[in-house]
Amino acid sequence: MRALLTDLYELTMAAGYAAAGKAGEVATFELFVRRLPPNRNYLIAAGLAQAVDYLLNVRFQPEDLDYLRSLPQFALAPPAFWDLLRNFRFTGDLWAVPEGTPVFAGEPLLTVRAPIVEAQIPETYLLSMVSFQTMIASKAARVVEAAGGRSVVEFGTRRAHSPEAGVLAARAAYIGGCSGTSNVESGRRFGIPVLGTAAHSWVQSFESELESFRRLRDLLGAGTVYLVDTYDAIEGTRRAASLGKPLWGVRLDSGNLAELSRAARRILDDAGLSDAKIMVSGDLNEYKILELVAAGLPIDAMGVGTDLAASSDSPTLGAVYKLAQIDARFTAKFSPDKHTYPGAKQIFRFPGHDMVTCHWECPCDKEPVPAPLLRPVILRGELVESLPTADEARIRAKRALAQLPASVRGLYDQDHPYRVEYSAELTKLYEDLRARATR
Repeated sequence: MRALLTDLYELTMAAGYAAAGKAGEVATFELFVRRLPPNRNYLIAAGLAQAVDYLLNVRFQPEDLDYLRSLPQFALAPPAFWDLLRNFRFTGDLWAVPEGTPVFAGEPLLTVRAPIVEAQIPETYLLSMVSFQTMIASKAARVVEAAGGRSVVEFGTRRAHSPEAGVLAARAAYIGGCSGTSNVESGRRFGIPVLGTAAHSWVQSFESELESFRRLRDLLGAGTVYLVDTYDAIEGTRRAASLGKPLWGVRLDSGNLAELSRAARRILDDAGLSDAKIMVSGDLNEYKILELVAAGLPIDAMGVGTDLAASSDSPTLGAVYKLAQIDARFTAKFSPDKHTYPGAKQIFRFPGHDMVTCHWECPCDKEPVPAPLLRPVILRGELVESLPTADEARIRAKRALAQLPASVRGLYDQDHPYRVEYSAELTKLYEDLRARATR
């Protein structure tokens, strides 16, 4: 894992810590979201597996050190800095909420405790990986909620911000509830079901639409999905129906999906293909899907691409990674709108609300006390808890989302946010620290 996947200032600070004799101090950082982005009542934690892989394997290669030595920013860096990088290993602790867990503003998704250089350098990678996948998983959960039990397939790699972003977006979308992806590499890496048959170019490559359908059926058998709107969706559906079984169904990718899906259903039923399914796609998002579902249309599955893989309505998450403690000294920010609470924390989820506490607290005045959400994943540089598969994280997300209030899961109800409380002890710790800092 390449260590130069970071911002320069992580490394200049590391050089400064070494020069100041602070490299051995133990720092506690927390990764969280200050406020939910627009149109989001919750987030689905994702990206932990890749974060863990990074921490366990990040190394500075000799060519990395050669490049850094060529930069003017490190002309005065002490020998201790280069020794730190040459022998760099993550020897600290990582606590995290499991992937697939709903989280809210102000709640740590990750807590990192390690010698300060080891905790500082990973900041950029952890923020990028966790915030991106959490953003996509959260979007997927909304799309799946809108679909009302109908299958949603992630189609977005060609619209993702890079091929690798497409692979990770497919993983995150699956955790968020999608039934599969078109991305083959994501299927190989993460065991996600891969789905897809043929594009318009397949149909256009044959002299007749019917011949293209026949050839596709010969190849795919019962898994055949005919893309019927290359020329005329109604005639395309009739031609697909004329071939009879085997088939999975037809896909409509353009036009008036309400009218076309009803017409396609009639054509398929009249041909004795009542078990054939109808899939729709084409610039769908959760709002359009909700309208289709509310109209009671005979649609069995949806393919969602651009709006999902890029989280088009809320394309950034704004996660932060902030120092909460260094050795035994608590730290916090007091600036308006960007203040942070000191010390490592824990999250307890009660029916209808969460409580964020100091990590040593147990809210014993509330019965029964639930299990804490943040769990140890790496201790002293060693993995101590096996990570869930994408399937297991998906199941966790589905179960956990079902326990949230309906108003939180809704697409339009932004006036009833989920309640997150801070314990009296954590609040007092913050106020005492602020009072001392402003004397």
